[in-house]
Amino acid sequence: MEEIIKACKFLDEIWSPKFTLIVAQRRHHTKLFQANSSDNIPPGTVVDTKICHPLYNNNFYICAHAARVGTSRPIHYFVLLDEIGFSSDSVQELVHCLCYVSQRCTSAIYEVAPIRYARLVSAQMLEIMKTEGPELPMLHKNVRDTMFFC
Repeated sequence: MEEIIKACKFLDEIWSPKFTLIVAQRRHHTKLFQANSSDNIPPGTVVDTKICHPLYNNNFYICAHAARVGTSRPIHYFVLLDEIGFSSDSVQELVHCLCYVSQRCTSAIYEVAPIRYARLVSAQMLEIMKTEGPELPMLHKNVRDTMFFC
């Protein structure tokens, strides 16, 4: 966070934005089931009591997507910093909405779109780094500032 704040000050000395930092835990062993049913949980299900860690003020599981086959995969989110002052419901709604904005899908995905994009970029960069050969050409000015990796 210190480096992000330094970058903001570098751009504009008087600019002091507020941040909310949310961490997502994708790989965990928690499965959510409906009581007395073999069906998956409904899309948009949020669990923020009982099984959530008692030491963290704002952590929750959300399953935004409808699982086509098998068991749906909830993501465990932790709000580490909240300078904006979101309520628990507001943070959960924001996370749920971010599961619907992926450019590659017309329905909800199981993780928020920024995480999906970060994984796509890192996978693409890994492939580029593995490639031995001539130096990569400069990007064309029309795609230089776009998310061409999507």
